[in-house]
Amino acid sequence: MGRTQIQTRSRASDFTTREDGSDLYIEGYFAVFNSNYELWKGATESVAPGAFANTLGDDIRALIDHETRLVLGRNKAGTLELREDSHGLWGKIRINPNDTDAMNLYERVKRGDVDQCSFGFDITEETTDFREDGTVHWTIKSVKLYEVTVCTFPAYTETNVSARKQDFEQILRRKNEAWRTAMQTRLKGDQ
Repeated sequence: MGRTQIQTRSRASDFTTREDGSDLYIEGYFAVFNSNYELWKGATESVAPGAFANTLGDDIRALIDHETRLVLGRNKAGTLELREDSHGLWGKIRINPNDTDAMNLYERVKRGDVDQCSFGFDITEETTDFREDGTVHWTIKSVKLYEVTVCTFPAYTETNVSARKQDFEQILRRKNEAWRTAMQTRLKGDQ
């Protein structure tokens, strides 16, 4: 299923700050595998292990609140480290002590005032499970990752939920139309 906009997903995290000599770091999980996120009542999604495997070599940035002007780190610059493990997508950002925005965020994370995250991506592969109880679950199998972000108010933004819901409604319409066509064909063949 193609996407026309970058998706974001958010979660509470266990972000920590760490000092290593003169270097300061913010680190934690930006995504957790096999954890169900409720998009709306009756619709959930999860990220499968390996979903980031083909994208970690891309040019990815760490941001503050998805703001492209507030870059904390970048993997191509060696200031952002990302890796998948059995738990999820783990990241470590080396903080620039000369960047007041980065230092302010570092102190907020250190105090526990900011402890949530998100990531921006395109879905490149997913499966859809229409369940007997009428619910639907998407499993994201592969993504193109653009950014990870430490944020104050992470949430599935309404535009992302609306986009996913429109996709779902379109799938249901196509599924119903296919069923209707198959039944009409079957009935015509039986006469």
